[in-house]
Amino acid sequence: MLRWALIFFIVALVAGVLGFGGIATAAAGIAKILFTIFLVLFLVALIAGLAAGRRIVS
Repeated sequence: MLRWALIFFIVALVAGVLGFGGIATAAAGIAKILFTIFLVLFLVALIAGLAAGRRIVS
């Protein structure tokens, strides 16, 4: 997921440099959405991993 966010970010940068404003805006929006989803899933997995680790130790 993070890889796709970075790919869309790079596409947005290249499109912006070349003057394709609409494509750059769309790619940046997609990159932002994918990064947000990645961040939420990462935090959920981190919290679940910490909770499971504490149950095993206790």
